[in-house]
Amino acid sequence: MLILGIETSCDETSAALVADGTKILSSAIATQLDLLKKYGGVVPEVAARRHTELIGYVIKEALDKAGRTLDDIEAVAVTSRQGLISCLMVGVAAAKSISYAKNVPLIGLHHIEGHIFANILSHPEMPFPHVCLTVSGGHNMLVHVQEKCRYELLGTTLDDAAGEAFDKIAKFLGLGFPGGPVIDKLSKPGNPEAFSFPRPMIKNKSFDFSFSGLKTAVINMFKDKIARGEKLPLPDIAASFQEAVVDTLVAKTLRAVEMKDLKVVSVTGGVSANSRLRQVFTETCKRKGIKVFFPDLSLCTDNAAMIAAAGYARMMLGERSDLRLNVFPNAPLGG
Repeated sequence: MLILGIETSCDETSAALVADGTKILSSAIATQLDLLKKYGGVVPEVAARRHTELIGYVIKEALDKAGRTLDDIEAVAVTSRQGLISCLMVGVAAAKSISYAKNVPLIGLHHIEGHIFANILSHPEMPFPHVCLTVSGGHNMLVHVQEKCRYELLGTTLDDAAGEAFDKIAKFLGLGFPGGPVIDKLSKPGNPEAFSFPRPMIKNKSFDFSFSGLKTAVINMFKDKIARGEKLPLPDIAASFQEAVVDTLVAKTLRAVEMKDLKVVSVTGGVSANSRLRQVFTETCKRKGIKVFFPDLSLCTDNAAMIAAAGYARMMLGERSDLRLNVFPNAPLGG
């Protein structure tokens, strides 16, 4: 079955063709880095207007790359839940139009479910059940993935997600946007033990995440050094901040794995591309006899291939959406 996936939940305009939920025939992604750098982050209405300008071209690019046309599409899957409402509307409108014009099934998906399937798409052999950490700019979630499309939410973001904290710290330090890649690179020669930043809620029995306090601690330390006229060792600051985030994510995830008596971890989302996060997870899981999976780097950030893969799984369960499909910017992860 050939499914066209569409993803416009935030700042990436993406379309992809995926066959039988496993084979990526094409993937097209248009970024908005020019706008992000200009405004220092995502401006929802500006992002939505760019989606509107790009969506037709991106869908055509995905079709052309695969050597297919809309007549070959057997279903269209689209992100309709969790994201910026004005951005979601662009993708859903496009998906509805194609569904109606070509008389093919329409499937609305939760954005986080897409990220869960990014790792399944990268590793079809990944066993169930497992614990999935989805960590990105807007979301941190710990999910017990019982089987495909069946989830138990263990923890979520209370304020700043990890990726958002990376972005805000990078902006404060004058490093640019997005913050994740630049802090990852800057931290490599730095000393992760140079500063003792807090590990938020790391000893809390809750599986929820909160990084606003860590962000404030870094900013206050930085301001204090400026006031004292001291040297600002940016690589050490970046490495120490990053280490605090990584320690928190790893500790909470492995505690969830232990609670569920499992031996498999999936780490997905934009921040899963972070080299230090991958290193610590890999080393720690190896010591504990736990298998850990990461998506291909091309599937870490928002993309339509993961949406198409999730759409195929939902279709195999007999699920469909109709043309009344609406968008919900804040929606629970169901299933």
